[in-house]
Amino acid sequence: MAKSTAENTFLRLKTVLDVLTEGVWSGDALNAGQVLAEATARVPFNEHEAELLSGGIPRGHKTLTSATAKLVKAGWLVKGRSGWTITDEGMRATVAFPDAVSFASALDAGTPIPADVQVPTAPEGFVRKTTAVPETAAAGTDTKKTTKKTPAKKAAAAVGKAAKVLEDAVEPVVKAVRKGKAPATTEEAAAPAAPEAFEDADVETHPQPEAVAVAGDFNTFLGAPENWAPQYDEAQMEFDFLDQIWKKSAELPAGFYTFKIAINRSWDENYGAFGAFDGPNHELHHAGGTVTIRYNHSTRDITIN
Repeated sequence: MAKSTAENTFLRLKTVLDVLTEGVWSGDALNAGQVLAEATARVPFNEHEAELLSGGIPRGHKTLTSATAKLVKAGWLVKGRSGWTITDEGMRATVAFPDAVSFASALDAGTPIPADVQVPTAPEGFVRKTTAVPETAAAGTDTKKTTKKTPAKKAAAAVGKAAKVLEDAVEPVVKAVRKGKAPATTEEAAAPAAPEAFEDADVETHPQPEAVAVAGDFNTFLGAPENWAPQYDEAQMEFDFLDQIWKKSAELPAGFYTFKIAINRSWDENYGAFGAFDGPNHELHHAGGTVTIRYNHSTRDITIN
């Protein structure tokens, strides 16, 4: 049975760490494009993931690139201008969580790596092998020696071309992760991802808006010029591709606040309490500190914690 995009994405995240580990063993410095190309060649796109978005970027590659922020947050991957670097913890994670289910559960729940797991070393006689097309071929270099590309290699070539574009696009997300997000609650940390979630889960199965804003009487605390104005960047939420949830975390003083969810930077489509279209204001009684607002566009559910 074909794997869902959610499971494929976790498999590719695991493969990203595997590829970087092999690079450490072989002494090769790998850039983001090479790593992503190899990960998608080893775990090929399904039909849904292979669909090209604007700019000719495969849907699955966009999802993977955004999801790598989870590796950064976990402390398993460091992204720098000179390339991607796997940490010792990232190498240990490849051993501690060898399959998609355990890897996904650990990554989402922040499960610590057991103390007895050692940093893996290269097996005897190790030689790094790549599945993706060479970088020159992926970049479109015309060469008579280039062999006919398999579907997996065609996907890898598209990934190689798109890597730089998408890395630039998700860099603000990575920076936000490095600065620190709201810590997971005790209940969230204690609840591992359910293995059966892979059975029917998919990514981007419900059309999403271009932008979602939390517009209310606390937007000035977020840095916006005024309150109740969904057009400002400071009010925009971030979309989690794997969870299919829009999220916004902020530090707010103690108080009583009201807000609505506004779509595409205007009031033409908005949702209030209980997800009602153009409904009454959603209320927030806040004790002070970090608050996270979540919005599910497929159900219109609005949750706060």
